[in-house]
Amino acid sequence: MLALHYQLMPGHREATDSSSALARDAEPLRSSLARYFHRRIGDAAEVEDLVQEVFTRIVARESNTPVEHLGGYVFQTAASVLADRRRRRAVRQSDAHVLFDPDRHADQDFDADRILSGKEDLRAATAALLSLPLRTRTIFILHRLEGCRYREVAAQLGISVSAVEKHMVRAVQHLASTIKERP
Repeated sequence: MLALHYQLMPGHREATDSSSALARDAEPLRSSLARYFHRRIGDAAEVEDLVQEVFTRIVARESNTPVEHLGGYVFQTAASVLADRRRRRAVRQSDAHVLFDPDRHADQDFDADRILSGKEDLRAATAALLSLPLRTRTIFILHRLEGCRYREVAAQLGISVSAVEKHMVRAVQHLASTIKERP
């Protein structure tokens, strides 16, 4: 049975009582409503919230006119809840959010030694990159940091793809040997 508690406003008691009765009458449709939402969104965690939102709207209904087709009314309300959810997600761009992953976003130790070590590693990598010949450094940056394909780098610099590959091998070997030498 639906267990919602609302504070009744003066003058709305009769509408709220009829809406509560409507919600009680609609209770047998709960499992059908859950299937309706599950087919459309697939997120089981959200389904019960959406079903609850339908019943919340039914209870909040302020009209005294009887509902002739209860099933139609309930599923029309469900369609409205789904449309509102879609609009909210679009406005908040919630599909672009990254979910919290405790393994990936766990508390990290940001002590001074770790920060200093990270800065030193970055300086060493930058110095190793800057010690590369200009063309090799440019090719490495275009490919690894800018994400260009070998063919794109070759076209941009007017050299062959084979030459780009050779420069990349040299750059990677130089950077690896420089990092190994570091204490």
